[in-house]
This record gives sequence, structure tokens and C-alpha cells, in this order.
Amino acid sequence: MTTVSSQIAERARVADVPGIHHLIQHWADETGDVLPRTEGEIYETLRDFLVVREGSRLVAAGALHVQWKDLAEVKSLVVDPTAQGQGAGGIIVRACLDEAVALGLRTVFALTTSPGFFERLGFSQAAVAAFPRKVWTECLRCPKYDNCDEIAVSIDLRDRLAAAESTAVSPPA
Repeated sequence: MTTVSSQIAERARVADVPGIHHLIQHWADETGDVLPRTEGEIYETLRDFLVVREGSRLVAAGALHVQWKDLAEVKSLVVDPTAQGQGAGGIIVRACLDEAVALGLRTVFALTTSPGFFERLGFSQAAVAAFPRKVWTECLRCPKYDNCDEIAVSIDLRDRLAAAESTAVSPPA
């Protein structure tokens, strides 16, 4: 779990699916900044999702989806409109990066209409062509495919992986 102020990112639970779906649909319908997801898709990928709560209220959600042996995507990152600018989105992304390091992944990317948000978290802009598995699996099915307004961003985690490996304690023999 990642802690910033009093909020933490935690694994999503089955009971969170309607709230996650509501937030995704809000942003999909309101601005088109995220792709719509059905509740079924969220249930199928529930283990990818992390959430941030304020009390019992779900204020943010996002997923780390492993694409390949060294690559994962932060996707479906959404924050309740009343909680915008309070750090919940950053909490989700940092937790995704922590999980990516724990999994041994070298690179994390996102497709976004808000590259500045990700750049403040250490990502850099990248060419979407650098992520062909994404293009050939999801992008081709996307309604925005012919007129995509998203920018690819990525972060190289090799330094974090090396640091994590160097501080790992070996079990006694």
C-alpha cells in the first residue's frame, strides 16, 4: 500500500465495482478522457484495480495491467470530480509503480490526455508505437482509433528495480 497524507491505495474489492464503473463512466461520458468499461470488464480485471477511499466513499481508482514480461500499463485512472486536485490520482499511480517494481517490471506506460500529471510523477512522453501490444490488442478496438487524442507516457523502473534487489534480504541458509 502507498500512503500520502491520510489516504492510501488499497486493492479493489468486488463491492467496489459499481463505484469504479460509475467513476469511469462519468469521465468517459463527460470528457472522453477515459475509455468506457462495462461492469463485466471491471469484474474480469478487478485484481488490476487499486482504489482510494475517504471514509466509505470511493474517491479514486486505477489499474495496473501487465502487458508483457517487462511492461505494464496504468489504465482507467479516475478521480471523483469532488476530489480532484487532492492527490488521490497520484496515490494510485505511485501504488501502481510500487506494485510494478514488486513484480519485477521494467517499464510502465499510460495513454493519457493529461501528460503533465504523469510527468510530475516521473513519466516522460513516448511514442505510442513503442507499445505495439497495446496498439494491437486494445487500440484497434477503440472508438478513438482513427482520431486518437491520447499521448503515450512511460517511466523506466530499472533504477528502482536495482535498488529493490540490492536491499532485499536473503533468507538465512
